[in-house]
Amino acid sequence: MDFKVQLLAGIPSVLPAKKTRNEQLNHAPVRRAVLNAAEKKLSIKNALRYFPEAWHQELAQEFLDELENYGHIYMYRFMPDYAIYARPIAEYPCRTPHTAAIMLMIQNNLDPAIAQHPEELITYGGNGSVFQNWAQYLLSMQYLATMTDRQTLNIYSGHPQGLFPSSAAAPRVVVTNGMMVPNYSSPEDLEKFNALGVTQYGQMTAGSYMYIGPQGIVHGTAITLMNAFRKKGFYGKNTTGKIFLTAGLGGMSGAQTKAGNIVGCITVCAEVNPKAAVKRHQQGWVDELIDNLDDLVKRVLLAQTKKQTVSLAYIGNVVDVWERFDEENIEVVIGSDQTSLHNPYSGGYYPVGLSFDEANEMMANAAEQFKIEVQDSLKRHAASVNKHAARGTYFFDYGNAFLLECSRAGADVMSANGIDFRYPSYVEDILGPLCFDYGFGPFRWVCASGDERDLDLTDRIAKEVMEEIKLTAPTEIQQQLQDNINWITAAKENRLVVGSKARILYADAEGRAKIALRFNEAIKTGELSAPVILGRDHHDVSGTDSPFRETSNIYDGSRFTADMAIHNVIGDSFRGATWVSIHNGGGVGWGEVINGGFGMVLDGTEQAAEKLQNMLFYDVNNGIARRSWARNKEARFAIQREMARTDTLKITLPHLVDDKVLEGLKID
Repeated sequence: MDFKVQLLAGIPSVLPAKKTRNEQLNHAPVRRAVLNAAEKKLSIKNALRYFPEAWHQELAQEFLDELENYGHIYMYRFMPDYAIYARPIAEYPCRTPHTAAIMLMIQNNLDPAIAQHPEELITYGGNGSVFQNWAQYLLSMQYLATMTDRQTLNIYSGHPQGLFPSSAAAPRVVVTNGMMVPNYSSPEDLEKFNALGVTQYGQMTAGSYMYIGPQGIVHGTAITLMNAFRKKGFYGKNTTGKIFLTAGLGGMSGAQTKAGNIVGCITVCAEVNPKAAVKRHQQGWVDELIDNLDDLVKRVLLAQTKKQTVSLAYIGNVVDVWERFDEENIEVVIGSDQTSLHNPYSGGYYPVGLSFDEANEMMANAAEQFKIEVQDSLKRHAASVNKHAARGTYFFDYGNAFLLECSRAGADVMSANGIDFRYPSYVEDILGPLCFDYGFGPFRWVCASGDERDLDLTDRIAKEVMEEIKLTAPTEIQQQLQDNINWITAAKENRLVVGSKARILYADAEGRAKIALRFNEAIKTGELSAPVILGRDHHDVSGTDSPFRETSNIYDGSRFTADMAIHNVIGDSFRGATWVSIHNGGGVGWGEVINGGFGMVLDGTEQAAEKLQNMLFYDVNNGIARRSWARNKEARFAIQREMARTDTLKITLPHLVDDKVLEGLKID
């Protein structure tokens, strides 16, 4: 049976043979057993809803086995026989190319070259899921292959609820992930309701079908890292021989080593999972693998002496590296962490002193002891970072909930006031004031043809547009533009593509719209051979309310509110997005953030040109307006500049209060 026929079939008409997992792939850690006997029956009953009654007796025992062995019902039997990867858009059966583009992006998220745990439908972050099970995948792809541009598909935490009549102007797909009643949004609730099969953790771009492999975060990491070196006075002068120490090579964090090479430093990245480290080495994201601390010390010292630019993956625990470098008096100039600490007790962080296999065993069978081990490890981790920081290391939290979980473990990470962390979030120090407040964020696109020549042309167009904008841009954003011109110039030679022919750069509303318009025109004239899919990371100016990351530089007390993200997804949906998504969780964890994303298909039409201008303008400026109201001076500058350019934009501006007014008040 060929690919198109299988895709159109959805749930097969004949029960397929039972399948075994491919042990050559990375698999998700076993989830904790959290359901009682009655809840297990409910979970199985929920899973059986996708299948005819004649299959229930056989599948019930199989699903119980999965639930008890893995902590979740994945329905491995229903994994498709065809290879999953981003095919050229013409290879997908469809009634509208917009839904073919969505199928392309879903398959890209689940490509084994990209996905962290592909057979568990997890793209990155340990538990960032596209779907909860394979039945949901099969049904969703069937719906997408058969729906028209007068229908909208609702996706409820991976579950395809069905097709609803709508209009051509409406989104083709509306995605929600993990949207819980607030009092039921604890990590324990996630474990329970996910095991029941009624919700999932969609991370950011996993559950919204917009992941483009590690390249997606390489750019943000490179921007962050070069500005961290600027803070130390090295970037643009001499970063060679300077050490950037971090952890995590799974999922998105594989970007760190590549970003370090782009910036020109020595990157040491620890990874406890040998398969993840080997995968990144094979893909060219890391230069060398080292599995012995003595060898690591020797190699680092040699790289320092020779002032080399090199990325080193240490297969082991990063706590050991921090402590050993302290003993050896090895200077760490920049330090951070990119383990999945939003998910600390289910595979996101591995404690020092246990092997990878020992930790996985304890995680599944001695959960309380594993939690103690993680917290003890975090205390050691933070204590060693503190020693290095006292000697001059610039350490920043990279938005993975590292400092948050350290504080919950009782580690010494609080500042003198007992309220703030002693180390900044990278958004507080770098991306917030330098990028997000000015409207610069992770604009990305995918060439649906799968043709390298199309990607090359889009690179050239994007570079030309940014160079044109830079000629008349104000001083405040000259550096942002030049950094991104440099990025796109070197993008091809840095071999950033894994999976779909995709690219990312940081641009503001003006840049995004002008680049997209040029793409749309090139599709219309045939210079680009197929549609282009626009998107972004949720980690952006307007899409995410996250008090410890994206909105950590909001100081008016509103950083714990989530109105901006909700306005973003609603506003994008009626301004022309092809699909929209809104998630609970993402980056810093379930219950800690609300984040939204979009996808937009450019097909060369006038309608696409109108939609992209309306939607991209709002998608950025909604966030700048909020940041301006929070009294962020960079955002106030940006929104006033935008109002001067756009006469229909009218934003409420804050009157600034002199602190002396408050000093005279008698407040108990």
